[in-house]
Amino acid sequence: MTQAQRTVQPKPAATVILARNAESGIEIFMMQRSLDSDFVGGAFVFPGGGVDRGDRDLYALCVGMTDADASRRLKVEVDGLAYFVAAVRECFEEAGLLLAYEPSGELLSLADPDKAARFDAYRSALNRSEIGLAEICQREGLRLAVDRMAYYAHWITPEGSHKRFDTRFFVAEAPADQHGVHDDAETVDHAWLNPQDAVRHAQSGHYKIIFPTLSNIRPLVEFSNTAALMAFACAERDIPAILPRRVRFPDGTVGPVLPGQPGYDTLPGPDA
Repeated sequence: MTQAQRTVQPKPAATVILARNAESGIEIFMMQRSLDSDFVGGAFVFPGGGVDRGDRDLYALCVGMTDADASRRLKVEVDGLAYFVAAVRECFEEAGLLLAYEPSGELLSLADPDKAARFDAYRSALNRSEIGLAEICQREGLRLAVDRMAYYAHWITPEGSHKRFDTRFFVAEAPADQHGVHDDAETVDHAWLNPQDAVRHAQSGHYKIIFPTLSNIRPLVEFSNTAALMAFACAERDIPAILPRRVRFPDGTVGPVLPGQPGYDTLPGPDA
């Protein structure tokens, strides 16, 4: 491991767990990253990505939350709202799901095929950097539904990784008339999965789901519907930053250990 790898600073990032009701309970939206990706290639993940400087320019379009509110919730001095905006933007870019209010005050509906096609074109243009989310909102009279998102978890990529992210996880109920689809660039497949099925697929090796993602899926097994999930997520509670360590176990295997687990402070790193 090089010194440069040891000192990589984590980039602020946001991801959102979109849930919907189904006969089997709740389902969550996941996408498979391209096999060519230099970060967790082939893994099934939630929509998300890095916080951009331009995300701060959309604060005025956010409904029901100020930057002070968001920063207090995320325990940062300023620009907590940028994480919420980034989660909304990345979700639209990667999954085609846009958490926004129409001028009527209703959540954006894409049930009309012509309207759905128009927003699909917006999404493509956004991914080509030909238009910004603010301009899309201005054209359509939209406001960002950050009040429909709840802060869920905070994970930081282990030290020594060649790419590191300081990621805030959010949960939200998926808009009823939007279905989601991968972008055929960064992501190559998508699925609505019952959390129990996602865990089973990960354990069997059918799906590659990395440790932080799987750790955030496991608690979702307890919720039978989105109302119960959102009630839990919206309740005020302490959300600690979780910084796993990759260690070498006595049997020679390498894997992650969480703070508080045996060996977190004593086991050697993977290169020992």
